[in-house]
Amino acid sequence: MIEIVDYVSKKMITYFDMSLKKCKKDITDTAERRPEPNKRPFVSKTIQAEVKKACEVMEEGGIILYPTDTVWGIGCDATNAEAVKKIYELKQRSDGKAMLILVDSEVKVNFYVKDVPAVAWDLIDYATQPLTLIYDGARNLAKNLIAEDGSVGIRITKELFSNELCYRFRKAIVSTSANISGEPAPAIFEEISEEVKNAVDYIVNYRQKEKGRPKPSGIVKVGQGGLVRIIRQ
Repeated sequence: MIEIVDYVSKKMITYFDMSLKKCKKDITDTAERRPEPNKRPFVSKTIQAEVKKACEVMEEGGIILYPTDTVWGIGCDATNAEAVKKIYELKQRSDGKAMLILVDSEVKVNFYVKDVPAVAWDLIDYATQPLTLIYDGARNLAKNLIAEDGSVGIRITKELFSNELCYRFRKAIVSTSANISGEPAPAIFEEISEEVKNAVDYIVNYRQKEKGRPKPSGIVKVGQGGLVRIIRQ
């Protein structure tokens, strides 16, 4: 039996309550998700302009400060090792502590993970708040972004700005808290230090005045054979 945290629905709890024999085919198989019909939400001209500028900066190897589906994050092209290195240097942390990436759709997960466990799709489908899944077999990413064990954390963002950013950039984007390593992670824009603001190449001019205090995402490690390990609720 696996304890399921409160961001997973009752339907997901039922899934894990089934006997291993009954759901063996579901949890041991790997599976790919095919692209769904392209139904994009309406995006204002203000967001479009900010997305365009942020994409241009990342295409040039720069790093950005941007709002996500959780807290504000520092980001860059997740396939550019030099850009990833800049973030490690900004945060003053070892590249042995891997950072997660954001994508806009399920099909992108297939591109960055060699074999996606079928159980991952269930967790994605039934999660009711932002959820980062850690997968083995990371690929097509900057080598210094992948953990020593070959894993990577990926979150499908549904927040309007970061989803549009990932969609338009067409590549995964690094997302790590906007703080120097060892210092408190800021929940809102006004808590981000001037040191961090001055170190990035572009600050997205959107959602900067919000006062709500979002929480970091849940983190769950998934593996073959139905492995599910909760790292952060």
